[in-house]
Amino acid sequence: MAKRKKTSWHPAFVQAIQADLAAYRDILEFTPELQLTTEPLRIDLAVIKKKSGIIINNSVARFFRKDNLLEYKSPADSLSVRDFSQVHAYAYLYHAITPGTDITDITLTFIASKHPRAFLRYLADVHACTIETPAPGIFLVQRNILPLQVVETGKLSAEGNIFLKTLTNTLRRDSMEAILEAKEKLEQAVRLDAYFDTIIQENAQALQEVQDMRRKSPTLEEVLTASGYTYEVEERGRVRGMEQGIERGIERGKETIVRNLLKEGLSVEKIAAIAELPVEKVRALSEKQEA
Repeated sequence: MAKRKKTSWHPAFVQAIQADLAAYRDILEFTPELQLTTEPLRIDLAVIKKKSGIIINNSVARFFRKDNLLEYKSPADSLSVRDFSQVHAYAYLYHAITPGTDITDITLTFIASKHPRAFLRYLADVHACTIETPAPGIFLVQRNILPLQVVETGKLSAEGNIFLKTLTNTLRRDSMEAILEAKEKLEQAVRLDAYFDTIIQENAQALQEVQDMRRKSPTLEEVLTASGYTYEVEERGRVRGMEQGIERGIERGKETIVRNLLKEGLSVEKIAAIAELPVEKVRALSEKQEA
C-alpha cells in the first residue's frame, strides 16, 4: 500500500488568510515562516500593516496593529501553555532584531481548529487576563504590551473568513461548494494552489459529492413529469435527443471545472481523477489553456 503523503497545513493557512484579506493586500505585507536567527527558529506568519490609519473590516484582522505575529495549529494539533511562552519569546526577539519596531505595536494571534479551552483557562487563571469575545470564534485579550487574540477557526463567520474557516479535514459538501464559489469571486492575483491541494487531499469525499451533484442533472422526461406533463411513446425519441443535449452541457461543465483546477496549479493526473475524465483529455485542455 502506498504511503499517504503528509499534509502541508501551514502553506495552506498562509494562502487562506491572504485570500480572506485580499481586499487589504495593498496595506498588508505577509512574511511566512519569518526566520529570527541563523538556527531554525521561525514565526509561522508575520503580517505587517503598512498604513496605520486604515481600519480592516475583518474579524480576525481588525485587531491588528503594525507588526502582527501569527502562530497556527493544524487540525491535528492543539494550543498549549508552551506555545504561549514560545511565541512571547519570539515576539521579544523579533522586537530586538527588527529596527524601527515599537513593542506596543506588536500583536500576537494564536489560530487553532480545536476549541482552546485549556489555553484560555491558563490565560484567565495564571495571568489574570480578562477575555472578551467580540465576534464568533474570536477570544480577545487586550494588554498594553503584546495584546493577543485566540482564533477558533471553526467558529468564525464565513463572511470575510471563508478560507480560514474551512481550513479543516471535516468539510461537508455545502462548505466545499461555498469555497469554490468564493474562489470564483476572487481576483486571479490571489494564489490558492497550496490551500486547495491541502483541502482536496483532506476532504476528497466532500469534493466528490460536489462533483456528483454538479453532474446529476435531471432528464427532460423527469422535469416534464414533475411539471404535470405527459407524452406519447412515439415522442420518446425526441425527448432522448434533448437529453443528449443536456449530457453535452454536463460535459462542458466538466471542462470548466478542469480549467479552474488547472489555474490552481493542480497536476493533470489529479484533475483527471477529480473530474473523472481521461488524462489525455485533461492534458489537451491544459495545452490549449497555455497556448
